[in-house]
Amino acid sequence: MPARTSSRNRKTAETRIDLSIDLDGEGSSTINTGIGFFDHMLTLFARHGLFDLKLEADGDLEVDFHHTVEDTGITLGEAMKEALGDKSGIRRYGCCYLPMDETLARVVVDLSNRPHLEFRAAPGTPSAPNFPFTLVEEFCRALASNLRANIHVELIYGRDGHHIAEAIFKGLARALREACENDPRVKGIPSTKEAL
Repeated sequence: MPARTSSRNRKTAETRIDLSIDLDGEGSSTINTGIGFFDHMLTLFARHGLFDLKLEADGDLEVDFHHTVEDTGITLGEAMKEALGDKSGIRRYGCCYLPMDETLARVVVDLSNRPHLEFRAAPGTPSAPNFPFTLVEEFCRALASNLRANIHVELIYGRDGHHIAEAIFKGLARALREACENDPRVKGIPSTKEAL
């Protein structure tokens, strides 16, 4: 089976992103975005997705975290899409219910080549102490758009902002891991259209 890896670089006036990923890794990661909480979330993403991920980001953090988080999602989505190739033999769909103490999140993924994000959380959902909750949605939207995946994220319940973000990132990782996995029973591309 050919290696399912990709390296991507993105440079704008606001950020510089250098990223490489192996979809069939062991969950190892080296991550430095300059945002400690985001580094923690991406480390969890790699570990629970069993993706080997290297990421170096240099963004305009003196403005805020938004550009770095969004551009990381863009670059990660592009890299994962490239690593998947024509998606022959993959499971395509993935689903995860992820508990994190008092929090429960559900993430469902279809690697359909039709980008869509459905992100459902109650108004006023708390943020982690040093990471706005709105950036969790922005990351997911950038990832879905550039991976060209249909991703549904729902916060079923939760009170602690750290736990909420962590449940979503872990759930996203495990749903993507399942969707990206090769299934020996799948012959060719898993679609009656014979293309994804």
